[in-house]
Amino acid sequence: MWSFVDNQGNQQWVWLALDAATREIVGVYIGDRNETAARKLWESLPPVYRQCAIAYTDFWAAYAAVFPSKRHRAVGKETGKTSYIERFNNTLRQRVSRLVRKTLSFSKSLENHIGAIWYFIHHYNTSLLV
Repeated sequence: MWSFVDNQGNQQWVWLALDAATREIVGVYIGDRNETAARKLWESLPPVYRQCAIAYTDFWAAYAAVFPSKRHRAVGKETGKTSYIERFNNTLRQRVSRLVRKTLSFSKSLENHIGAIWYFIHHYNTSLLV
């Protein structure tokens, strides 16, 4: 999912990893859409996920370049394997006004942008425990 900071030329991609069993967000990185960003997402995952979880992604080449082949499966939307993260992306866009595609509520600083996203993710994860 992408958004922007200050102007539409400054795109920021929100990279997320979600545990399908618990619906908890377990990894996040906000930045460019390249292999370096995919690596930062992989590094944001807790070690237990990097050792035993299977990551289902779309066919973006950065995933295949960074994620170990034993831990990665590129799948299409028709499989339903990416539906949980797509649903979360929709929820994130609805709840964080600065992520709406055509909005007047945009961030002027990257720190505030990242903070708003992290604030919602922490709130979301803690509400799952209730």
